[in-house]
Amino acid sequence: MQSLIEHARTFPEKIADQQEEFERLARGQQPQALFISCSDSRVIPSMFTGARPGDLFELRTAGNIVPRYRPQAACGVAGSLEFALQVLQVPDIVVCGHSHCGAVQGLMREQSVQTMPLLSRWLSWAEYRATANEPWQTQGLGDDPTAVTQQHVLTQLEHLRSYPYVARRIASGRLRLHAWFYTVETGEVLACAPGSRTFKPL
Repeated sequence: MQSLIEHARTFPEKIADQQEEFERLARGQQPQALFISCSDSRVIPSMFTGARPGDLFELRTAGNIVPRYRPQAACGVAGSLEFALQVLQVPDIVVCGHSHCGAVQGLMREQSVQTMPLLSRWLSWAEYRATANEPWQTQGLGDDPTAVTQQHVLTQLEHLRSYPYVARRIASGRLRLHAWFYTVETGEVLACAPGSRTFKPL
């Protein structure tokens, strides 16, 4: 923690020669994309995309889960999504899963999250079981964690399409959805082309 504190303490000095850029950022934001990724500490979107401050509107959740549209629910994911589209007018949304994802491992082995009821309830929004009392239904996805994670990303894209304002923008050509998979050990990013279910290098 001390190294983080020291960096934060000296950060103003490190950006002193970029004052104009940061003053511009203070006047507003126009991000290129909404980037939905896992909360995992090993996944740093700006590191593997080269994004500068202001380029990405980030939404990070355990397992990069996007709950299906529920108009009456108070949901931080839905609120962030609404702001990104209605106010910031982002033209692209990326859902990025990653290798060695603890949330996906929890979906594949439900017993590993039995002692964490709040996490288990959150994982239920990934919609791999019909009710909260049923076991996860991931058997049809296979036993390969990479394949399960990639299928999970595509499922979350389907959840995004359930939001009316997402569907309208896609239909009018004002919004594009992207499915990505980040490999922690190599830094490689794979993507799934629209209409495909196969992830290939960008």
